[in-house]
Amino acid sequence: MCGIVGYIGNKKATDVLVDGLSRLEYRGYDSAGVAVFREGDIITKKYKGRLANLDEEIKNDPIEGTIGIGHTRWATHGVPSHVNSHPHGNADSSIVIVHNGIIENYMELKEGLIEKGYRFLSDTDTEVIAHLLDSLYIDDIVKTVKDAVEYLKGSFALGVLSKNEPDKIVAIRKDSPLVVGIGENENFIASDIPAILNYTRDVYLLDDDEIAILTKEKVTVLDKYGEEAGKQVFRVDWDAADAEKGGFDHFMLKEIYEQPKALRDTMTSRLYEDKEEIILDKIKLGKAELDKINRIYIIACGTAYHAGLVGKHCIEKYARIPVETDIASEFRYRNPIIDESTLLIVISQSGETADTLAAMRLAKNKGARVMAITNVVGSSVSREAEDVLYTWAGPEIAVASTKAYTTQLACMYMIALHLGLLKGNIDKEFFSKIRDSLMSSINTVQQVIDKEGMIKEFAYRNFNVRDVFFLGRGLDYYVGLEGSLKMKEISYIHSEAYPAGELKHGPIALIEEGTIVIALCTQEGLTEKMMSNIREVKARGAYILSIAKEGNKSVAKESDEIFYIPDVEDDIAAIPTVIYLQLLAYYLSVARGCDVDKPRNLAKSVTVE
Repeated sequence: MCGIVGYIGNKKATDVLVDGLSRLEYRGYDSAGVAVFREGDIITKKYKGRLANLDEEIKNDPIEGTIGIGHTRWATHGVPSHVNSHPHGNADSSIVIVHNGIIENYMELKEGLIEKGYRFLSDTDTEVIAHLLDSLYIDDIVKTVKDAVEYLKGSFALGVLSKNEPDKIVAIRKDSPLVVGIGENENFIASDIPAILNYTRDVYLLDDDEIAILTKEKVTVLDKYGEEAGKQVFRVDWDAADAEKGGFDHFMLKEIYEQPKALRDTMTSRLYEDKEEIILDKIKLGKAELDKINRIYIIACGTAYHAGLVGKHCIEKYARIPVETDIASEFRYRNPIIDESTLLIVISQSGETADTLAAMRLAKNKGARVMAITNVVGSSVSREAEDVLYTWAGPEIAVASTKAYTTQLACMYMIALHLGLLKGNIDKEFFSKIRDSLMSSINTVQQVIDKEGMIKEFAYRNFNVRDVFFLGRGLDYYVGLEGSLKMKEISYIHSEAYPAGELKHGPIALIEEGTIVIALCTQEGLTEKMMSNIREVKARGAYILSIAKEGNKSVAKESDEIFYIPDVEDDIAAIPTVIYLQLLAYYLSVARGCDVDKPRNLAKSVTVE
């Protein structure tokens, strides 16, 4: 997690750093700090808590200087505190660093440094890097950084200042995201593009083991062998305003409202009403290659994993190829069966998810073909996959994912249709039916958003609920998993999702008077089964909120309340259904006084294991 910013130029460094960190708080907000060159010294300020604490202190006691680095922290090693906050330095603060990632062998390195006489003030793995740099430094900070990373095991993105070389910032990455912004007589580093988008649209996307040397006048990027990397400038084509709240109370609500546009952007140029084909621009997998595939894995984490479950259902249904969906952090530790006949589909909003990247690299090493779904052009996932399908969701700032999920669903549907066509397992009539329903989801999502007031009213009546259970069958169960995750993430209400058929195998023991059960009933062939499950929990005192298609009066009779989605194809019902669940989680969180966009203990992009 964590967010890094660095600036070298002619502007007041703290202004740029704090502004950049404010756009990275979704990556961590346990503490924040900056280090700035001032009159031959490196001055560090860092504080526990939100960035506002640091900002207030800098306003009261400014640091004048035009070169600096900053950090916003999601705690991994050591509790959130002043002393554990970044930046960290050596004993005399002649070398100061910020770090995103985890150093797995930090204890071994720490013990060796203690034997050499180094004293440690914090519990962090980052301070180990600062002292390691000190132990290796002679008169060249670039060489020192290159030498030091040979000792490090784990993931890291580093920004480094050296008092003895005050004309540069040194940065390097391995398995943690880092971009370099290119300006006019000023340059930047950042963990993510929004941090520097107010200043430049031209960036270098660093690859693993590349080291960047920033001065005011230029940026030099070297590969692991010390040669010029020959980087191409990436031009950012979206606006800084896309990463602003735009009048909404929270980023999450804004991003829920942006879903019709995100879906439209994701499907435009790929689906056409008058064409019985899909144009998947960056997917090169054709029929000849697909005929060699006998197994598909879909690998992801969290919300992306839930999108993958829907993808599994549709690919098996449309293409008739066996699909296994697995959590990335588990996949690579179970010695999975992978060979040249395997297709691995990875889903990652950021394209930098650590476990997903590791699983992807494992599969590639075993000969698998890798297809990626991601929202970030130039991310590690997009660069390393053979086939890429982008979700054109735009920047997503709230920690709880909304528009990334629905656009991932859209991509999974398109891939499933594409594979079904290649295999010849779906006819033109079926393709047209699913295509049209998928394209109509843009309007169905808006229709659900328009019912926001009804959802808000339910949330404000029930925000003190202790337990919520989601029940569904088939695709409804997968959507329930995502709804339950949203509720846990931002409202801190205990919630669980279960396949309704498993109800009598244990979960029904948890149902008592007043327990809220959200029954998802959008799969027409499973409605009668779901009604039996609703009756079972209602007989034990549960309060039933059902979600069903318009006109479903039978479910309404068994429910205490019902929310309707427009009448869509069963396979596509996941998209409008989840909008209700996103809005419900949002308003429960607001009613309970929670920090919607920055829920406790969470960060947006999980770039460490």
